[in-house]
Amino acid sequence: MESSRFSIFARYILSIVIVALFVFPIAWFALTSIKPISAIFDKDGVVVFDFVPTYENYRVTLLGQQSIDVSENSRSDFGTSGGNSYDGRGSIISSLIVAIGSTILATGIGILAAYGLSRLRFRGSQGMLHWILSQRFLPPIAIIIPMVFIFRDLGLRDTHLGLIIAHTLINVPIAVLLMKSFIDDIPRDIDEAAMIDGATRLQVFWKVIMPMAKGGMAATAVLCFIFSWTEFLLSLFLTSSIRTIPVKITTFVTSTGSEWGYISALGTSAIIPGFIFILLVQNHLVRGLTMGAIKD
Repeated sequence: MESSRFSIFARYILSIVIVALFVFPIAWFALTSIKPISAIFDKDGVVVFDFVPTYENYRVTLLGQQSIDVSENSRSDFGTSGGNSYDGRGSIISSLIVAIGSTILATGIGILAAYGLSRLRFRGSQGMLHWILSQRFLPPIAIIIPMVFIFRDLGLRDTHLGLIIAHTLINVPIAVLLMKSFIDDIPRDIDEAAMIDGATRLQVFWKVIMPMAKGGMAATAVLCFIFSWTEFLLSLFLTSSIRTIPVKITTFVTSTGSEWGYISALGTSAIIPGFIFILLVQNHLVRGLTMGAIKD
């Protein structure tokens, strides 16, 4: 009994340590976002809680105020110059447009392709599945140069639509893989029973498979959203005037220094939409992540 209690206690301690290791960088990032510039660049040591909180970094990045207008102290000795604008509102809007658009497209295409690969038997289906999955193994840097020229010739470079298409292309393979595994867990007998009752293949997909695969769709949508929200390389090369949040943050690093206050404020704010999206679909997400865990 004592050994069992000790093992349970040890697992709890180990779980707390692991969670703390993952949460600590986020907590430190958030703490840095409310530090004044003097606390961030303190020469005497690392300042943890011994500072007066300030919301200057959020007012600059989220409200578009000029740093020179809201700064209480001179920034000439720290980071970059105070006359530049670090407005991140446009980047947040662009990231939302691209992430939501690519998530809808990738999830929609993924479930259609997954249903066909799971339920329809045709020659070369396994080869096609392997080919789709192999596209995810290819690093984006290997195809970025031809993609830039193709998107430029098609008039899609530096547009939200072009970036949505690019992110959809990299998300479709993982969407197909996940959705196929979820649909494979739905018994074929359900399809056959519906078709015996007079339903067409399209009706079976829309009225039977779709409602039962909501959990899988939620899990797939969350992953696609996060991949698109945090994607950097394609956004950097395929756009110039449009800047998503990862690209925007890199502009806060200049030859004269790094604005860690603004970087941490915009980065902390960028975490919030992902949490909100997960909360909205959490009921379906839990069901989707547990699909296939128990076999009859």
